[in-house]
Amino acid sequence: MPQTTATPAPPPVYSFDPTNPFIVQSDRSILVEVDNPKYAEARDALAPFAELEKSPEHIHTYRVSNLSLWNAAAAGFTAAQMVAVLQKYTKFPIPANLPADIAETVSRYGRVKLERVDGTKLKLVCADKPLLVELSRQKKLKEYLGEKLDEMSFAVDPAFRGVLKQALITVGYPAEDLAGYAEGSALPIELRQVATTGLPFVIRDYQRDAADVFHAGGDVRGGSGVIVLPCGAGKTIVGIVAMSLLQKNTLVLTTSITAVKQWKREIIDKSTLTEAEVKEYTGETKDIGPVTVATYQILTYRPDKTEDFPHFGLFEQRDWGLIVYDEVHLLPAPVFRVTATIQARRRLGLTATLIREDGREGDVFSLIGPKKYDVPWRELESKGWIASANCTEIRVALPDDPTRMAYAVADHRAKYRIASENEAKDEVVAELLARYHDQRVIVIGQYLAQLRRLSERFEIPIITGATPSAEREDLYNRFRTGEVRHLVLSKVGNFAIDLPDANVLVQVSGTFGSRQEEAQRLGRILRPKSSGEGDAHFYTLVTRDTRELDFAHHRQMFLTEQGYSYEILDEKDMVPARRATG
Repeated sequence: MPQTTATPAPPPVYSFDPTNPFIVQSDRSILVEVDNPKYAEARDALAPFAELEKSPEHIHTYRVSNLSLWNAAAAGFTAAQMVAVLQKYTKFPIPANLPADIAETVSRYGRVKLERVDGTKLKLVCADKPLLVELSRQKKLKEYLGEKLDEMSFAVDPAFRGVLKQALITVGYPAEDLAGYAEGSALPIELRQVATTGLPFVIRDYQRDAADVFHAGGDVRGGSGVIVLPCGAGKTIVGIVAMSLLQKNTLVLTTSITAVKQWKREIIDKSTLTEAEVKEYTGETKDIGPVTVATYQILTYRPDKTEDFPHFGLFEQRDWGLIVYDEVHLLPAPVFRVTATIQARRRLGLTATLIREDGREGDVFSLIGPKKYDVPWRELESKGWIASANCTEIRVALPDDPTRMAYAVADHRAKYRIASENEAKDEVVAELLARYHDQRVIVIGQYLAQLRRLSERFEIPIITGATPSAEREDLYNRFRTGEVRHLVLSKVGNFAIDLPDANVLVQVSGTFGSRQEEAQRLGRILRPKSSGEGDAHFYTLVTRDTRELDFAHHRQMFLTEQGYSYEILDEKDMVPARRATG
């Protein structure tokens, strides 16, 4: 019989439309036209599996990274759904290699699994025998693998559970951890319908959904992961709901003493837990109870760099059933080390952004858990759960000699500081304080000399890292009640401060190009307003033709990711506003 040759299947043809906003490229970058009518819906569809890299005026650049694909896969997205988004919004045919590339990368998540065996022992399982052999020969992995159990599994010492997952993600095969968790000591917790303040306590639908996704009905596929919600969207409530689902002793780690007090206040206000059951572990107070709220700072304190961290023992002080990492994008590097050793505890990360300035997003993924739930800021804004925000950059000139000459001869770091502390910004602050004289305004910045200058000139209270906790709390309370309407904050104001009625923020200086800082600062004004003050206003003052302007472009990327755009004004544009209010 004559031989027949099979006809090769034709390459797939993907739909495209020249009116669409995406240009999808073979290097996994995606150019997005900002002025396109479909821009907003396309951006929201792309965000779950792509990272924003550049955001100039008209064309934004996103990149599909391995980690962004694995986070999306962990949140339930399939490769076919991701490719369908690209197909729906692409202007030109999708490069033929990309769908296969995305499918292959997504398939790597969960090819390797960690499972429990015989109660206390663990094993690494992979149904792909050649892959398992390849992985077992990797230098980064072999020291964490025990004896070969069969053709598809190796024994794993439970002490290596965290470091093995870190190693697996570095070689491109993130493990799905199905080994389960230590139950932890029981703690009865009920949520109140009426808070102790007398106000109704209603859990929002997305808060309940986020906690449910994390808990997963108690299944081993739940119990570790990160919830991404905007500042002001009630991440603390998600943590409290998760505690009520688990009913276990809980350790909460957060960024400051102020945040500790906020967590304690919220837990007691909205649950049946009492003051005797919720303890603080900080530089001021070191009490341990069924629920303990501690700062990252106390955990990472050590008298000398050659010594170990004396407070790491807190992780073993009680049989914790849950550890909550507040603002997980700020988790200090030493805490990763101890987190790698406590993988048998359930772990909940809360954050407004997965961006870490140190690039350790992979460690968050492997040690805390993948992103399990997020909601776009704009979606919550449209439903009234967070305030609408108007973002404005005001560009200010550097004064003539001697300031310009000092800037010209300074080194790179000094140039940034000179531009940031530019005294010409003070006049713009004056204009804004006059415009919003009867509203609640936060002036926030990086440099204490600049902030003290503004505080003295405008006779506004100032809070810095040196301000005693009691004085801080008093000023925050007076701000909440409206007794104090204008407040100057140093960078201690970036994190976890409950200022529910702030509606104007004036940023006079920042930490280089920190997108995470931009997230925190915008969040200070996004809580919905009960005082009838309307939209939130976020002003950033930047010195033109300096290094500060270069860094400002990077900081704007965070706002662009969330769907916000800057209006850019010149300092001269502010003069009419001053006259109108004067």
